Order: sequence, then C-alpha cells, then structure tokens
Amino acid sequence: MGTPRSYQAQGIVLRQTKLGEFDKIITIYTPEFGKLQAVAKGACRPKSKLGGNVEPLTHSLLYMARGRNLDIITQSQTIDGFLALKSDLWRMACGLYVVELIDSFTAEGGENCRLFDLLLDTLARLNEPDNNEIALRYFELHLLHHLGYRPQLRRCVACDSLLEPVANFFSPSRGGVLCPRCSSDQNQGYQQIEAIPYEPLLPLSVEALKVLRLWQSSDYATARRVRVNTELSWEIERVLHEYITYILQRELKSLTWLKEVRGQIAATQD
Repeated sequence: MGTPRSYQAQGIVLRQTKLGEFDKIITIYTPEFGKLQAVAKGACRPKSKLGGNVEPLTHSLLYMARGRNLDIITQSQTIDGFLALKSDLWRMACGLYVVELIDSFTAEGGENCRLFDLLLDTLARLNEPDNNEIALRYFELHLLHHLGYRPQLRRCVACDSLLEPVANFFSPSRGGVLCPRCSSDQNQGYQQIEAIPYEPLLPLSVEALKVLRLWQSSDYATARRVRVNTELSWEIERVLHEYITYILQRELKSLTWLKEVRGQIAATQD
C-alpha cells in the first residue's frame, strides 16, 4: 500500500509566514511527526475557516493532504487557543520565546513525543497567571535534556570530580560546571595560548547550583514550590541563556523582545 493521500495530526503552531496574497506557510510541532511545514490556503482571507486555528501559540487538530512540495491544510479545529496567554503581553512574550526555542532547536521530522508534551505543558502553565519565570527555566532545562544538551551539574566537566558546595563556574562551551581549580587552570590556559578565544566563565553560587539540580531532576509540581529571590533568579537565567546562546550561536529575537517587555513592566511598577 502507498502513502495515504490525506492524514490528520494534532500540533502546536510555532510560526507562520505569508505566501502570496492569501496563503500562509505554517510551521507546526506535532507528537507524531516532529516539526513540519504545511500550506494554509486562504488563511489570510477575512472569512477563512482556518484563520485562528493556524495562528502561533495555538494547539490544533489539522487535516492535511499530501502536496508536491508542502502538504496542504484542508481543515482545522482548535483544541486549545491559550486565550489567557495571548491576552497578556508578558505571558504572550514568554509563549513566543518558548515556541521559537522549539523551532530553533529542531529540524523537520524527527518524532519527539516528550518534547511535544513539554511544549504543551509549558504553554498550559503560561496560560495560568503565576510562576511564569519558573515555567520558563524548567522548560529550558528539560528542552536541553530532551535534545541531548543536558548540562552537567554534578561533576566537574574537566576533572570529573564531584562538585563541592562552594562557588563554582559554568562553562557554556563545555556544557557544564567547572570546579574552582579547573576554572583557574582554564583561564590560565587561554592566557598562554593566544590562538584560543577566551571564554568568560559564569560564576555559579551554591544556591543556584542546588536549584538547577532540583529543577533538572524533579517534576514541575516540585519545581514550582522552590522560592527563588530576584538575585538568584537572574543568576540562573543568565547561565541558561548563555548556554542556549552558545549552542545556537545567536540570541533569539523573541528573547530580546521578552527582555524589553520585562523592562517596560518594571518601569511601570517603579
């Protein structure tokens, strides 16, 4: 038997690109097929039945027909539009950052049901009014885990010794934590060999390492109970963002916007 000419899949819309005057190319993340692209014909028309079902940050059931280059979305039905998330600027910025991370880290195809579940659960958490920062950090850590970039937080990535409860250092290029002795050796090595570009190591406090370890190994219900003050939150965020930026070799546009929105909100609260 040949490949069926039509099929259905649930998916979360990551982004859309206009195609001609009335059509859109939709990038979707699905549990069955991983990331895929499809054409939503007429989606730009005012009375299109596809319309809101193929907007970013929407969990939809999509009916598709095989196409020569891209498959065609023939029908769609919203499963969850995450309306509370989309109606709040901060939470929408968080959601767009999450879907851009998925889009940036994944290639088309490649089924990863756990990653889909993580994405869906995270959008549902962001749809609620509290714990958005913890939801983002938890998502980042477990995204890295599911895609093979799990940071080493138990042993020094240079000498493999167990990390002591002292101030250590995070190395984005090595994907984990360096003990004080190895971080000192690494910096001296950079100074001696001018051809090697210097990598700034990120100080990692005892408390930050404890929280990262807990979030890495726990379920979300446990993670959200952790009390994190502003200073500790910034430290953890910086470590994860520097690591993600190193892997991708660029900073995400949505992250820049997320920081701008956060700054605007902080300015109104002063």
